[in-house]
Amino acid sequence: MIVAFSVSPLGVGEDVGEYVADAVRVVRESGLPNRTDAMFTSVEGEWDEVMDVVKRAVAAVEARAGRVSLVLKADIRPGVTDGLTSKVETVERYLAD
Repeated sequence: MIVAFSVSPLGVGEDVGEYVADAVRVVRESGLPNRTDAMFTSVEGEWDEVMDVVKRAVAAVEARAGRVSLVLKADIRPGVTDGLTSKVETVERYLAD
């Protein structure tokens, strides 16, 4: 399963990078495969472990902001591993043709 999510504090002004870094730190310390880009952090693993990471990432932001927004998208595909890499490699292969 791959989950792409974005967690943002509300009511703290426009500069939210420090809060987002708290969430990303939780993801990176989880040991699960992950990637962060300008819009989302993606994490790959089994349902329970991925959702636990998302929950803890939200809690890290919530600890410093009274209100949090969470956007989440999931690709639930049992038996598939290394999807973070293989999906991109497939697209790149088609682009190279």
